[in-house]
Amino acid sequence: MDLTAIGVGAIVGAGIFILTGHAAATYAGPAIVLSFLLAFVACGFAGLCYAELASMIPISGSAYVYAYAALGEIIAWVIGWDLILEYFLGASTVAIGWSGYVVSFLGDIGIRIPKYLCGPPFTYDSAVHKWVVTGDALNVPALFIIIAMSVVLVLGIRFSSWVNSTIVVIKVLILVIFITVGAFFMNPAFLTPFIPPNTGEFGSFGLSGILRGAGVGFFAYIGFDTVSTAASEAKNPQRDLPIGILGSLIICTVLYVGVSLVLTSVVHYTDLQVPAPIAVAVDVMKLHFLSPFVKIGAIAGLSSVILVLLMGQSRIFYSMSRDSLIPKIFSKVHKRFKTPHIATIITGLFGCVASSLLPIQIAGELVSIGTLLAFLIVCAGVLILRYTQPQIRRKFKAPGGIAVPIGGILFCLYLMSGLPLDTWMRLIVWLIIGLVIYFTYSIKRTWRANWQ
Repeated sequence: MDLTAIGVGAIVGAGIFILTGHAAATYAGPAIVLSFLLAFVACGFAGLCYAELASMIPISGSAYVYAYAALGEIIAWVIGWDLILEYFLGASTVAIGWSGYVVSFLGDIGIRIPKYLCGPPFTYDSAVHKWVVTGDALNVPALFIIIAMSVVLVLGIRFSSWVNSTIVVIKVLILVIFITVGAFFMNPAFLTPFIPPNTGEFGSFGLSGILRGAGVGFFAYIGFDTVSTAASEAKNPQRDLPIGILGSLIICTVLYVGVSLVLTSVVHYTDLQVPAPIAVAVDVMKLHFLSPFVKIGAIAGLSSVILVLLMGQSRIFYSMSRDSLIPKIFSKVHKRFKTPHIATIITGLFGCVASSLLPIQIAGELVSIGTLLAFLIVCAGVLILRYTQPQIRRKFKAPGGIAVPIGGILFCLYLMSGLPLDTWMRLIVWLIIGLVIYFTYSIKRTWRANWQ
């Protein structure tokens, strides 16, 4: 139960409260339901691989540590650099959605925040492949929550297990209420056609739109790997880890499918390109008694996800610094608060810039492709270790032989293939920058550290 709660707590966040609307409006329409089911299958393979590696290497650092042990330093650097993109942009994407719900909630109680202080100054028009000026200044609420959560992390305040369980109950209860009540307001006309015809461009509705929606919606499942990191604390990892990982994935998939179905049948999918789609649906249903509960639940839930992602980023920095890949200052611990405060502050600064300036679709797509790359490398690590280190004791071993890691690799590649070319180019540029840093700086530091 604890492992499942950890998984649900980490998964139920930005994906369901934010990106469901964006993916439906831009890529799949009502068929976003099928996109989430496709993403769930890919996550199932990757989750089992995470569980196997976590039972072998129960050390903080997640996929970075696994890659270092299985594939060597340079691959570890690539995945560590990739995780930097994933975590701080993940927190930024959630912060943008948090901003949308906060602005909507404050509007309900009569507090109006000027629009130019709630949005990015630029957005990206995928139709013409150009950046467009929006007229807004920056997203101040998103900036605020990143700063607030960074301060909390520096001070060392942590959510205990009972707080996490409480937040999980609140989030799940609110979503169940939304699905149940929303079922009475469903308009079947909005679900026709269930798979909107392709516009002539790959990924813009039709079957390719379902694929692209799955790739973007994959962001929704970020966080299930937190279950695998608890391998060393599980009483019976052979039994508990698969239940925790797959159990949390199944519960969350049911919620995603239910919310997506209600959402696209209450509001036409073309009107869901907003940071807070569930809030829009509640307003359309004119359920004034339900609106504040949904928005407060979303705000609380998203706040905890931002905290976890920023904390995860600081741990990646700490692990890479400990291995001499980045400056030692990133692993410096505050004398009083006993936290990696420098790494946390730098993570917060990056998050502030991204959340206040970037549009949500750009941030979400980059996080999705970065996550898929990390999962692909984890699956490859399991496959390689099966042949190179068969004698290592595995407290948990993914069933099905090599079919699971191979399936994970193929599904991740398949979902990555459906993401926009622009997203691929941004990832490639990011990785090239990382490799330049590695070969001009990091490799010299690790060489010196190994010979000292």
